[in-house]
This record gives sequence, C-alpha cells and structure tokens, in this order.
Amino acid sequence: MSDYITSVKNLVYTYPDGHTAVRDISFEIKRGESIGIIGANGAGKSTLLMLIMGLLMPQSGEIWVEELKVTPKSLTAVRQRIGMVLQDPDDQLFMANVYDDVAFGPRNYKLDEAEVNERVTKALQTVGILYLKDRPPFRLSGGEKRAAAIASVLSMQPGILVMDEPTSSLDPKARRRLISMLKELSQTKIITSHDMDMVMEVCDRAIVLKEGRIAADGLARDILADCRLLEECGLESPLSLQNCPLCGSKKQDPGH
Repeated sequence: MSDYITSVKNLVYTYPDGHTAVRDISFEIKRGESIGIIGANGAGKSTLLMLIMGLLMPQSGEIWVEELKVTPKSLTAVRQRIGMVLQDPDDQLFMANVYDDVAFGPRNYKLDEAEVNERVTKALQTVGILYLKDRPPFRLSGGEKRAAAIASVLSMQPGILVMDEPTSSLDPKARRRLISMLKELSQTKIITSHDMDMVMEVCDRAIVLKEGRIAADGLARDILADCRLLEECGLESPLSLQNCPLCGSKKQDPGH
C-alpha cells in the first residue's frame, strides 16, 4: 500500500469568466497527515478543495485519491473515501434531528439499521455530542452544529477529511473544543483556514497558495514562523508568535 493517500499533479482550473484560479499545482499527501492549505482571499483554496472533492473538474492535470483517479465516473467511489465538512454547518444539516442527519449518509449506502446505529453512535461519541442525538439541528449552538456536521461525515468512515474554515464563527470555547477534537481524529486531514493559530496546532504541514500557485510547502511550524513569506502572501503570523504589544518581546513558539 502506498504511503500517499492523495496526489495532485499539474492541476489547472479556469472559471468560465476566464479567471484561472489554480495554476499548475502539484503535491502529495501521506496517509495520516494533517495539511493546512492557507492563502489570502482569492488565492485558490476553495477551488482546490472543490477539485479534490470532484465538485469541479480541472482543464488539465489529475487528482488521485488512494488508487482512484478523480473523474465524473469515479465520483461515487471517491466520495466513499473522502468526506467534506462545509464552512457553514447549516448547509450540511437538514433533517429533523441530529441522529437522522448523521445517519443520512450510511442509510444512503443501504446499510442495515443496526450498522447505521453503530456508525451514528460512534461518530457522535467521537465528537462528544451523543447526548444531542434527538435535538433539532436549528436548536444547536454554533459549536454543536459544527460537531454534528463533522459527525455526519465521520459516519461515512472516510479515510480523508476535507474541511473549509472549520473554526469560522465559533466562540473561543467552541473553537478550543473543536481544535482538541481535530487533534484526536486519526483521519488524513486537509484544512483550509485563515485561523493561523489553529493551523499551527492541528496541522503537521502547510501549503501556502498565492494567485493560484504554491508559494511554499513545508512544516507548518516553519512556514508560520516565516513572517516575510506570510506578508508576501497576504497573511499574518499566528497570534501566538506575534510580538507582545506591551514589551515587544517575541512570544515563544509552543511547539518548541
């Protein structure tokens, strides 16, 4: 079995209006890695995620998920291996209660109800909201909705989780709970975010996009400590690495 679970080769995507959002991007992701894909607005992050998921098809280049090349014909099989948590959980939760939302995917696979229940229970326990299984999603807090959306993907048992801005709109407590949860998940994770501190905590590796190209690819802690690189790409250093506003001294990287 290959160490690489995802491979992107010479990817190019141009929207119908002529804007080229992804320009000759190539990288590989090892099984179990956590990758942060960062960049300013318009850098190509969301387009890249949609290409990996097969929601868009590139004009040239190719994407492999495990042994499958992403094509219109392979999408059903690809999406059994890779699950996406949308930026807005309200776009992902639409059933009468949390249990049915998390059960929706497994039931679509025509699994028997005992297997569905086992998957739903495990997913809800993993994200810490089994006690909310009978609650209508619209009555959940922002953090609870995010956890339910993640559980709805985990119940499909994908090997890869793709997440678009997972900490957006969360209060500090919900954000901290989510970060702790993401660190515990064993799946390969591909995360786009403007939350540099979250990326530094959760991700082993960071890929920086600028104008549709890869500007840097390496250890997250090294890239996020490179102030010049981040500034050139329209990003700011993590707050935990910025200078103290009172004394001017540089904060210590918690990873060292």
